[in-house]
Amino acid sequence: MFLTKQNLATARALGVAIVATVTFAGCATYKDEFATINSRLDQLDAKVQNAAQSAESANQSAQQANQRLDQIEGRVQKLESAPRRVPRG
Repeated sequence: MFLTKQNLATARALGVAIVATVTFAGCATYKDEFATINSRLDQLDAKVQNAAQSAESANQSAQQANQRLDQIEGRVQKLESAPRRVPRG
């Protein structure tokens, strides 16, 4: 069976169509994979933001506690250096 120019052109067009279909089907798969990856990245970003806020809150609480300790330290030193009182009775 001889292939005519028309048959060759049809075969080429069909080959190109098959390759294009496979390529575009692959792109759809990649789009789904990228969407999944982007969704996971968004979730991780939200977790990181929450962790950063929690860390900032804990840092502020620690600073406030340190300030209170600094305020109390002077009073404790004054009490420790005061002369001992003799108990009554």
